[in-house]
Amino acid sequence: MSDLSYTPPKVWVWDASNGGQFANINRPVAGATHEKILPVGEHSLQLYSLGTPNGVKVTIMLEELLAKGITGAEYNAHLIRIGEGNQFSSGFVEINPNSKIPALIDNSVNPPLRVFESGSILLYLAEKFDAFIPKDLAKRTECLNWLFWQMGAGPTLGGGFGHFYAYAPEKYEYPINRFAMEVKRQLDVLDRQLADNTYIAGEDYTIADMAIWPWYGALVNNDIYEAAEFLDTKSYKNVQRWAKLIRNRTAVQRGRSVNRVWGEEKNQLAERHSASDIDKII
Repeated sequence: MSDLSYTPPKVWVWDASNGGQFANINRPVAGATHEKILPVGEHSLQLYSLGTPNGVKVTIMLEELLAKGITGAEYNAHLIRIGEGNQFSSGFVEINPNSKIPALIDNSVNPPLRVFESGSILLYLAEKFDAFIPKDLAKRTECLNWLFWQMGAGPTLGGGFGHFYAYAPEKYEYPINRFAMEVKRQLDVLDRQLADNTYIAGEDYTIADMAIWPWYGALVNNDIYEAAEFLDTKSYKNVQRWAKLIRNRTAVQRGRSVNRVWGEEKNQLAERHSASDIDKII
């Protein structure tokens, strides 16, 4: 343990300079910081996102729907650069008052519907297009169990472990160890579940896989935080098998390239407005 200790003040006061890599966009209040109208493309579904794990969930879902021949899932994917504060524009806040990507507008209904939070978007699309969610009550419930498991578990991996291990301005033993322990417990939960199931919720590929893979699949594939060795992710053999299975899907490869503006240039597609945009890089 470090000898350093912190005594919280009686009343917390925001220090805008404290926060490391993301200090310029972190703040203790909500609402828009500037006026800006969001662009609108030709398709009914308008996605405003970035190719982070949460954003990738939705683009994978949309590409999977299109792969099934569901033409109503055609979409425009507009880039939201969260590092530049695009999520605090008046247009984006109108869609998602929480100022987090991804956010979706469905213009195929009147009045148009806003859908925010990645899990909500996955469930909305699954129900709208009757795909990737079981009809059987028991199987549907199991799928939703794991979808909401990810909603609750994900912040520990992202805002907890990922922040203190990869992004915090200073590294401290206690928070890294605390969140590493919990992430490894979560990986063990998944590994045990996948020991007897091809996919997360059973033998069918569902929105549960689409929600969990961009975080935990990326972790074991060393695509986020470069922490695979630190967390000994090779020891989770069933998660490794599942992560590879999902990654090899063509629609997943297409979806993970959308709104991506880092990594190998050949895998980047800042915005997607037609299938041909992805065809050029996949």
